[in-house]
Amino acid sequence: MAQRYGGKYSPDGDSSTPAKQQRRVQVSPAGGRSNIMFIPAIPLIATTLGDGAIPMTFGLAGAGMWTLSAWLLREGLIAQAAFDERKVARRPALPRKILAAVGMGLGSALAVIAHQNTADILSPLLFGICTGALHLAAFGIDPLKSKGMEGIDTFQQDRVARVVDEAEKHLSAMTDALTRAGDRQASAKLADFQDAARTLIRTVEEDPRDLTAARKFLGVYLQGARDASIKFADIYSRTQDPEARADYIALLEDLEQNFAARTQKSLLDDRSDLTIEIDVLRERLSREGVRLDP
Repeated sequence: MAQRYGGKYSPDGDSSTPAKQQRRVQVSPAGGRSNIMFIPAIPLIATTLGDGAIPMTFGLAGAGMWTLSAWLLREGLIAQAAFDERKVARRPALPRKILAAVGMGLGSALAVIAHQNTADILSPLLFGICTGALHLAAFGIDPLKSKGMEGIDTFQQDRVARVVDEAEKHLSAMTDALTRAGDRQASAKLADFQDAARTLIRTVEEDPRDLTAARKFLGVYLQGARDASIKFADIYSRTQDPEARADYIALLEDLEQNFAARTQKSLLDDRSDLTIEIDVLRERLSREGVRLDP
């Protein structure tokens, strides 16, 4: 569906929030450099189909291994991007990029066997090792250690992970719904609200103690916002009702303010906890005869 061009000086443009208009553009971590890894399987199949049963079998096996490795690489890049974005994160449970390098090496060995007519084993082995090493040099390895997990209860972190996954599903469903509505202003306001929601999500991830207070926001409120977005998309795609759009945008503004206030309260509570810890430590040191300069 075509959309009208809009900007700062368009009739419905909003120039009052320049920071939001300059929102960071999200670039897919699994871009062309990973998608191009799906291509080598095609010529391998094409060059071995007519060479007999044995070369064809090895060629198909090698192509399948390359395709699986390309998929693992793409998923590994996405997982690493999510890991790098967060201050507190667990290492990926499955080392996809390392497995992709191993799969590329095995696929290369099978491709060499499919094209050679001798019983030489050394050449496929060397080609496989070189391919795997080059793959690791080009794309790197997966994060092998968690970060920011010191002193965090793993059980509580698992609870946070489940709530966060559900919250992200609600946010994605809202984006899908607004795509059907096709309204640029509503989509921009939804993006602002999603920024506020994800800021709260990151705050809870960094300190799972905030989960109890934020659970209503990340569960009930987001589910209600998702249902309202779906309903708005259904109505607006049929009627283009400006009153429905105004009501929906007002709802998003109210939710954005509430999520931002909840995030700010969590940060203030964290600072209060730190102040208490410092005061307790000073009192203990003073009982031991150690005085700290204010």
